[in-house]
Order: sequence, then C-alpha cells, then structure tokens
Amino acid sequence: MKKRTPLFDFTQKVNYKNEILAGLTVAMTMIPESLSFAILAGFPPLVGLYAAFIAGLVTSVFGGRPGMISGGAGATVIVLIALMKSHGIEYVFAAVALGGIVQICIGLFKLGKFIRLVPQPVMYGFVNGLAVVIFMSQLEQFKIVVNGQTAWLQGSQLYIMLVLVALTIGIVLLFSKITKAVPASLVAIIVVFAIVLLFNIDTKTVQDIASVQGGFPPFHIPNIPLSFETIKIIFPYSVIVAAVGLTEGLLTLNLVDEITGTRGNSNRECIAQGSSNILNGFFFGMGGCPMIAQTLVNLSAGSRARLSGIIASLTILLIILFGAPVIGKLPMAALVGVMMMVAITTFEWASFRIINKMPAHDIFVGVLVAVVTILLHNLALAVLIGVIISALVFAWESAKRIRARHYIDEKGTKHYEIYGPLFFGSTVAFIEKFDPVNDPDHVIIDFKESRIADMSAIEALNNLTKKYSQLNKVIELKHLSKDCIVLLKNAEAVIAVNVIEDPTYKVVS
Repeated sequence: MKKRTPLFDFTQKVNYKNEILAGLTVAMTMIPESLSFAILAGFPPLVGLYAAFIAGLVTSVFGGRPGMISGGAGATVIVLIALMKSHGIEYVFAAVALGGIVQICIGLFKLGKFIRLVPQPVMYGFVNGLAVVIFMSQLEQFKIVVNGQTAWLQGSQLYIMLVLVALTIGIVLLFSKITKAVPASLVAIIVVFAIVLLFNIDTKTVQDIASVQGGFPPFHIPNIPLSFETIKIIFPYSVIVAAVGLTEGLLTLNLVDEITGTRGNSNRECIAQGSSNILNGFFFGMGGCPMIAQTLVNLSAGSRARLSGIIASLTILLIILFGAPVIGKLPMAALVGVMMMVAITTFEWASFRIINKMPAHDIFVGVLVAVVTILLHNLALAVLIGVIISALVFAWESAKRIRARHYIDEKGTKHYEIYGPLFFGSTVAFIEKFDPVNDPDHVIIDFKESRIADMSAIEALNNLTKKYSQLNKVIELKHLSKDCIVLLKNAEAVIAVNVIEDPTYKVVS
C-alpha cells in the first residue's frame, strides 16, 4: 500500500496550467462575494478578504478534498450577524475560534461520516435550491446605494450592466465550445474588463462595493473577558457556526466526489475547517467554510488538485497587498455573468426528466429542501429538514413491512414467524399479530427473519409477555441474533422473557 504524505498525494497527475488559471478565476469571483458578506454583517470589508485568504489556504493544503474551495462564506457569516450587533466584533472572533475547536473535535471523533446519511433526493433539492440562490444573489449587483437607500439601477447604467452580463455569458458559452485549454470564465472576465477600460464605460466595479487594499492579516487575541459568562454568550453561536460550516462543507465534498468520480476524506476536512476558523479568530477573519459556487467555478475551469485553491488564496493576499488599484476597477458585470453561468450549470436539469419515475415522497423531499434553501438561505436547516422527513418516510415504509406467519406443531405449541424489523414504528402492527386469549399455553416467537432494534421493541415484547403471563401462558423467543440478545439482557429490569438458546443456529447480523 502506497504511503501518502499528510499534505499532498504526489501520485496524482497535476495539470499546472489548468490549476493556475482556475485559481486566478476563483480569486476574481471570491473577492466581491467576501466583501459583500462582510459588509452585510457589519464587519470591516478586509475582514471578509482575510477570511477568504486564510480559509482558502488552510483547507486547500490540509483539507480532505482536492479541488474544493473555502472562503468567507455567507452561510457562516449570517449566523454571526446577531452576535455582531449585540456584543461587537471581538466576540465574533472568539466565537469563530471556538467554533473551529468544535469542528476539530468532530473530525477527531470521526463524526464526519454521518454526512452519508443524506439521501439523494435531499442532495437534488439542495443543489437545485443552491443554484437558484446563487442566481438570485447576483441580482443584488443590479442595485446601488443612493443617500443611504438601496435602489435598482436605472436608465443607461442598467442597460450597460445587462449588455455586459449578456456578453460575459455569451463568451463563456462560445469559448467553452472552442477550447478547454483556458477557463472560459477567466477569458470572459478579461475580455469584458478590457472592453470597459478601452472604451471608458461607466459601470459598477469592485471598488464600488468596498476598498480591497490593506496589509497582511495581523495577529490579534480577541479582546473579551475570560469568564464563564463569556462562554455562555459565544458557545451557542460557535456550535451553530461549526454545524452550518460542516454541513455545507461535507455536502460540497459529496458533490465534488460525484463530479470527479473520486472520494474525499470527510473527517480530515472537518479538522482542516476547524483549523482555518481558529486562525480566522486570531487573524481578523470572519470565519468561513467551503463555498459551493466557487468550487464549481474551480471544477468547471478544469481543476482537480489542491494547487488551484492555494493559487486563489495567494492571489487574494497579493491583491490586498499590491493589486487593489487594478482589481478595484474590475466590472461587476463580468463577475455576475460568470456566477450566473455557474448557477445554470449547477442546477440538476436531469431531475426534471426523472421526476415522473421517482416515488412521490422523494419528489416532495427534494422540492421541500429546494424551497427552504431558496426562502431561508439556510442550507444546513434545509438539509436537516430533508434528512428528518426522509428518515420518517423510511421508518413508515419499514413499519408496514412487518409480517407474521403462524402455525401449531404436533405438540400443540403455536409458532409465530416474524418478518421485518421490530422497532418504534412497527410495534403496534407487531402486537396486533398475536391472539393471547385464544392461543395455546405455549407460544414461540421466531425472529429468524427479524430483529429487535430499539427500546420501543423491547417495551412491545414486555407488554406482550405480560398479556400471556396474566393468562398463565408461556412465551419464548427463538433465533435471536447476538446483538438482540445483548439488548434484551441490558433491559432485564423492564422485561422478562424466555429466550431459547440455539447453539447450532447462527443469525447473520
């Protein structure tokens, strides 16, 4: 078995041209988004760019998924707005760092694997809802602030913006058909940028959002009192930041796995995200997590390795230090056009073709997750709702599968052969299979094709034995798997049944 370095898998072939160009493209699209989210939350604009640099660099090097891009994402920032308003930015930095510790703990205890519980309909709804959110969020760039009030662009400004966005989309579509040697989105950004500069077109630029000029992220210990009261204030926000960040991150990891046909390491990604957030808390970053839109930009540009994320992060740092005057003139229309194309290509259009072939409950779950994502912009909540409903549907369908076949042998003993799992959802149907009053004095329940799954199942057996015991009848269990026997022995305080030992028969568990 090949030994891999803790940082890179050097057996992977890297297309350096694709990685570098993809990294530059990602940096261009990440800057305005990070600035917008920082301003939305009331942070200084540079706090957003520092988060993009720190999160992007750390997770690109140490993360569990080559090709995935992290930065100052809105999913985590939105959680912190209330804390910012109530206690200020120093508490935000502390909450971000503590959230990073929570994420590292989740990774160390290998809890990242639970993302596998997300069913495919939830993924469809998540991706489709996200595509709509990405597209709709670009409409905000068609607004300007006038006398402190936000208003839509009017007249020539609006028409110029629309033409430039359409030109960007057209270049992306056309160039991607001509060649894959250079990312079409990067070409579109450069061409539109050149046109705006050459003809001196008056249009909205990056510097209209905020200045991107600054220095290297300075080390800074959050200036908050070290007390239990402080922990009580920041800990709930830290847990939510950790949960939202990991949910979005691990779903992005799954999405990249599907696109690339490879498999990432979810627990390693948790540790990398946590480490980046700890650094964010101590280096003036607003915290972050994987950014699905930028990840899709990266993949569509041909990246499959870690190098593109490193290039993107270092590019952002160089722009902060030296390139602000140039990047500040970058037309927002070019970035809007690229992100709209990302939204269009992200949408699972195939879901419309298979919608009439899917079970009704899967369609409902997919649509619900998409709607919650669109309306609340809360990806973690949308996925959680989808998983819960899918789990309840599964429990309901499994509960309907419990059956019993019964017969009386030559000794007058009645046998019940149980089929299907006995758990909280199937206990009522299970009890209805029996007839304690009319059954003979000796009853055997055969679990060869079933299993006792939880405490509700044990309680159902306890109630059943009581009914037979009150009628002075004996009930015994047969062919239990080892885990079922252990479960019953652990619950001896609440249940007393006779288990027939069968040393020659083993149940595959």
